[in-house]
Amino acid sequence: MLRFPLWKTILTLSATLIAMLICAPSMIGPANRAKVAEVMPSWMPPNAIVLGLDLQGGAHLLYEVDRADVVKTMVQNLRDDLRRTLREEKVGVSGGIGMNARGVQARLADPNDVEKIRVKLAHLVPISATAPGSGLDISNEDGLLRLNITDVAIDNKVKRAVEQTIEVLNRRVNGLGTTEPNIQRQGDDRVLVEVPGLQDTNRLKEIVGTTAKLEFRLVADAGYNPADVDQLDQTEQLGKLPVEKQVMVVGEDLTDAQPGFDQRTGEPVVNFRFNIRGGQRFGEVTSANVGRPFAIVLDNKVISAPRILGPITGGSGQISGRFSVEQANNLAILLRAGALPAKLSIVEERTVGPGLGQDSIDAGKRAAYWAAGLVVFYMLITYGTFGVFANLALLIHISMIFAALVLLRATLTLPGIAGIVLTIGMAVDSNVLIYERIREEAHAGRSIISALDAGFNRAFATIVDSNVTMFVVAAILYFLGSGPVRGFAVSLALGILTTIITAVTMTRMMIALWYKYRRPTKLPI
Repeated sequence: MLRFPLWKTILTLSATLIAMLICAPSMIGPANRAKVAEVMPSWMPPNAIVLGLDLQGGAHLLYEVDRADVVKTMVQNLRDDLRRTLREEKVGVSGGIGMNARGVQARLADPNDVEKIRVKLAHLVPISATAPGSGLDISNEDGLLRLNITDVAIDNKVKRAVEQTIEVLNRRVNGLGTTEPNIQRQGDDRVLVEVPGLQDTNRLKEIVGTTAKLEFRLVADAGYNPADVDQLDQTEQLGKLPVEKQVMVVGEDLTDAQPGFDQRTGEPVVNFRFNIRGGQRFGEVTSANVGRPFAIVLDNKVISAPRILGPITGGSGQISGRFSVEQANNLAILLRAGALPAKLSIVEERTVGPGLGQDSIDAGKRAAYWAAGLVVFYMLITYGTFGVFANLALLIHISMIFAALVLLRATLTLPGIAGIVLTIGMAVDSNVLIYERIREEAHAGRSIISALDAGFNRAFATIVDSNVTMFVVAAILYFLGSGPVRGFAVSLALGILTTIITAVTMTRMMIALWYKYRRPTKLPI
């Protein structure tokens, strides 16, 4: 039987009201959004839909990570690590350590010492933080030790360099105060930077090209001299932290930071590593200041202030602070994001004017208005009262799409508008399937309530099957596509989900309430 419990009605109406409240800031001009935010509940996001570059205009830059610079840095770090390993294992060399395009070489005083240090050498260039194995090809010809970095290790390092570059650029571009910049990977070694609303690409290039400042400084003791201390903001806590002005170790000496787990307690930690100069300086500072907090300062903000539990020598250390796995990973990213990991070169640069964006918005609006208007007219003419229900469900369907875009902070592009227009037809098509099934059941001699119930139940499987098929297509477009294609896929996927909700739930609720209070003797379709 066609039943719709009271709790479902309340839940459905509440979801509709919330979706419309979330959409409200997007329906008004920017000048009035602040006033609307004041009267909205505190838990309600006051954000508007983010318009993409093709709608709002802005700057578009495509950067490429310099692979040669990444390899050069890896070779330099390998040279420093090999020198430290030889010194720790008391292995003598003659003639120093030489470098080539892909690795280093050194002639050992005793050729048999290679086997003594082979295990340690294999760990100098790991393939990744999680995958076992060495990223080095190690060879020994009569005491001439050659270490060459493998292609797999270089590819992994380039991948991590792109990820780190994205994190650095996100932090820098967000400082411009722009609305939702789009910074994402393009291919294996490129990074796309789109900043809606920014028309000055020179300013954007200047921001991207600056070097972030990472410092390790001691937290001031009680009774400090204010002239020797900076009061710095903290990212994880409120209030300021007194930090000594003297910089103990600079971020340029940090070569790596990776999340991990403490072998004794199992707690998430961050493992970091310095080059030779930074390692020596870090060891001296930690040896002389056991028990004191050591502040990690990024762009004049304290991101962490762990206590020095003991001397940290050898060029590497561990940061612990009751982190969650996510917090440890974020801290590792922040430490690595102190500076760009490699040189960037501009592959593509262009500026999209706001006039073009407004033309796109107007064209998209016209298309949406015409599509919605024709659909509404058709449903009213064809199905009468039930057409009204379908049109109301269509309005809710569009509201839910926009609300989802706001909550996900997804960017609405011109292809995204096309995806929404497409889902308008899909949403109505689901109602058509239901209504035609109801009509068939009524013509077969069923009672009104039996025809209504059978129409919804028997059309449900068809609706789900067709929408699941389209959802698979949207998922493929999202994961394999990029840029505008992904914008279209997001709008299409959200529209498919809301289509099922509105067709099966919203329309059913309205017809159930209509039948309950009108008790018709004939179906109006």
